[in-house]
Amino acid sequence: MKESIKVAAIGGGHGLSTMLRGLKNHVDDITAIVTVADDGGGSGVLREELGILPPGDIRSCILALANTEPTMQELLDYRFKEGSLTGQSFGNLFLAAMNGISPSFDAAVRRMGDVLAITGKVLPVTTSDVHLEAEFENGARTLGESKIFRAKKLQNARIKKMRLVPENPPALPESLEAIAAADLIIIGPGSLYTSIIPNFLVDGVGEAVAKSKAVKIYVMNIMTQDGETDDCTGFDHVQAILQHAPGTIDVCVANNEPIVGSVLVPYEEEGVRPIVLEREKIEALGIRVDEYPLVAAYRYIRHNPDRLADAILRSYHLTIGR
Repeated sequence: MKESIKVAAIGGGHGLSTMLRGLKNHVDDITAIVTVADDGGGSGVLREELGILPPGDIRSCILALANTEPTMQELLDYRFKEGSLTGQSFGNLFLAAMNGISPSFDAAVRRMGDVLAITGKVLPVTTSDVHLEAEFENGARTLGESKIFRAKKLQNARIKKMRLVPENPPALPESLEAIAAADLIIIGPGSLYTSIIPNFLVDGVGEAVAKSKAVKIYVMNIMTQDGETDDCTGFDHVQAILQHAPGTIDVCVANNEPIVGSVLVPYEEEGVRPIVLEREKIEALGIRVDEYPLVAAYRYIRHNPDRLADAILRSYHLTIGR
């Protein structure tokens, strides 16, 4: 039997969609609140050519929550291999077409979710046309989500602060309503500076999460991220979120399963390592740390969706004393 709780999940990218894929088997009332600052890849092309908000992260979350036949799932995940559409996802084009027949982008997202009979709903955090700016510890800045990786390499400095341009765009009202109604707010997993923090740069989102009486769980990434969180510890991740959005984390759910073997080799070649948690420093901030074995390691190191969903719900019940 599924849990009768309201969940608001905040983030973007592969991390959020992985978590949603497991969570939908345990909870019906899920609202995914997704960043729209991406300007690279197929999403960037559609953003530039059609003037729509980037569909990629939203598409991934819709597909994660979808109840579709395998053929439909395969079709929506399909990427064209030649011609002017090379690299473009059919799911992105589907959402772009839905946007063309809808009065607004958020209406298009809702209608795509209806067509695919998703569990819960997916919302853009804002419908404003925003771009992401990173400021590094040496004072340098770069504008554009797709440029941050290369800029960090060139600067050889940690990211100090993130901004949206224009600053403080209005949140989609439904996103704020979902946060206010939630029993459980989940932050992440996903790219710290380009998938998670951008949501808290939207006007009112951080304040709504801090004000909420829900249990607020941050899911720690398993690995550092090349060109974004090189050499950052778990404590560094938590501190970065709280710097941009104070009061938004009650519990940190983290992996404690050792990662060994050949799957680590390509990561080590890029300087990517399992995150060192620094549990005591996180707990000194008043945040409880719950550790579980969460790894799915085949070709890539990822969270196991079902283990992660189970861990989140166990931590939720532990927090409310049930």
